[in-house]
Amino acid sequence: MNLKEYKTLTIKGAVLDKNQLEQYIEKIAANHNLQHFSNSKTYPIPRLKENFKFITKTYDILNEHIKMGIDMYPAGEWLLDNYYIIEETVQTIIKEISLKKYKSFIGLANAPYEGFARIYVLASEIVAYTDSKIDYDNLKDCLQAYQQKKTLGMEEIWSLQLFLQIAIIENIRSICERIYSSQMQKYRVENIVERLVEKKDYKNQKYKTNHKEQIRDISYKEMKYPFIEYMSYKLKKYGKNGIAYLNILEEQVNKMGVSIQDVIKREHFLIATSKVSLGNSITSLKEIGRLNILDIFENINGVEVVLNMDPAEVYSKMDYRTKEYYRGKIEEISKKTKISEIYIANKVLELANRKDLSEKEKHVGYYLIDKRNK
Repeated sequence: MNLKEYKTLTIKGAVLDKNQLEQYIEKIAANHNLQHFSNSKTYPIPRLKENFKFITKTYDILNEHIKMGIDMYPAGEWLLDNYYIIEETVQTIIKEISLKKYKSFIGLANAPYEGFARIYVLASEIVAYTDSKIDYDNLKDCLQAYQQKKTLGMEEIWSLQLFLQIAIIENIRSICERIYSSQMQKYRVENIVERLVEKKDYKNQKYKTNHKEQIRDISYKEMKYPFIEYMSYKLKKYGKNGIAYLNILEEQVNKMGVSIQDVIKREHFLIATSKVSLGNSITSLKEIGRLNILDIFENINGVEVVLNMDPAEVYSKMDYRTKEYYRGKIEEISKKTKISEIYIANKVLELANRKDLSEKEKHVGYYLIDKRNK
């Protein structure tokens, strides 16, 4: 299956405060219709690889432009300093999420995310509405809000880190598109200034192009804001020699219905927000790798809450490995029967709470462990 045959998940969101975010997550949980599998066409790894390829392309152009003396888009500093983190994260995700594993996740049955793994969509929603600023507290709050309406499976919670990272790398790709476009526009500016203002012949040009452009020939419909902002900046540096060209630029920009100052203000705003967003993304990739998912899991997992109500008061005193074994049994039954994990856990608790039982029969594990192991 080639890249075009896969569906891409891109969620755009505005930053919400704590209460707004929790209300939003609770609302989407209520609206999620579920199915027992995820569609292979929504497998995120091909898109992840494509994203990393473009991020690498942006990384390479930044390094090249630094050597050529072209000003770097400020957000690019984050990319240059932390590219290795992105690379390591991508390699880990590819290793951890096989197509077979992805298809086993609970999927969504309703548009616009039909067929996508629920945990993938939820992770992308959290990233989109926090501007990729993920930490222990807001992640736990989001998961608790979701579970007010729907229960997440154990495998989903354990895999949440990976899907958060996938969503963050999607955001990094989006910012890199802006960086790459800006750098190419700057190269174009350097080429034009070198030829028209500095009047260098082709042999002495540093920024060469195959196109014999003149500023007057640039259609105002094709002009990009990064080009305008950088061209204005460069021409002003040439003083009197740049005034005539600056006037031509201003005339072309006015045809767009804006002024150069409007363009500069808008571009500077985008530059600032891109730098913050990429900074959030990189910081969160590091933070997610350090998160104690076990702690979050035991705080928000519905199955864990139910099993902790064990009438024999044994489960809460068990070590992590034994608890994991019990929860694994519930997960196994759930996959075989297509019945939710929380329903099975409640049924086990119900059996253990019956009257006139032996001490052994009061323990939830009595109903989970195969008789041969008792």
